[in-house]
Amino acid sequence: MAQQETDQPVNDEFIVDTEDCEERETAHRERGTSRPITVVGNPVLHKECKDVTEFDEKLAQLIDDMFASQRTAEGVGLAANQIGVDLKVFVYDCMDDEGVRHVGHVCNPVLDELPADRRILDDSNEGCLSVPTAYAPLARPDYAVVRGQDMKGNPIAVQGTGYFARCLQHETDHLYGYLYIDRLSKRDRKDALRQMAEGTPRYPVVPND
Repeated sequence: MAQQETDQPVNDEFIVDTEDCEERETAHRERGTSRPITVVGNPVLHKECKDVTEFDEKLAQLIDDMFASQRTAEGVGLAANQIGVDLKVFVYDCMDDEGVRHVGHVCNPVLDELPADRRILDDSNEGCLSVPTAYAPLARPDYAVVRGQDMKGNPIAVQGTGYFARCLQHETDHLYGYLYIDRLSKRDRKDALRQMAEGTPRYPVVPND
């Protein structure tokens, strides 16, 4: 069945993730415990994660730990499998291209398929906490909509432009078993892995066996 093209949804469909950013991020982080980051080659990064089905205190604690881990690693987004947890949830603390800060989380995220007229590609550099010290240009749409649930199970939708749109796509990819280097040419992937091998992570990582 082909996707029906519709007008862009009105803004009140989307959560407000730009208010009280510092207070919300700090509260999550101070309740959480920072964990080391899994890196490319760890099996949990290379398979689709399990759906979140229990919206309980354990999930809330995981989200707090993810914010703490994200801050330690100085990242702008973090998926649960990047700290070794096989669940579809990611957190973010990311600026868009207008300098507006966005802070939030999404469980069971699904990216909207964009109509052709919204697929304007941006080929900026991309990096990943699970491929430390490596960067490569990767073309992605400069607008993204992710739908999912919050930590209480309520349906939510998040929209982003520019760098924040890239973040939403990157983190959703993680939860379906894809790293950004999987979207590169063989040559560029090899170069990214070389950069990683030659670099030293600035944050704790889980060594692969």
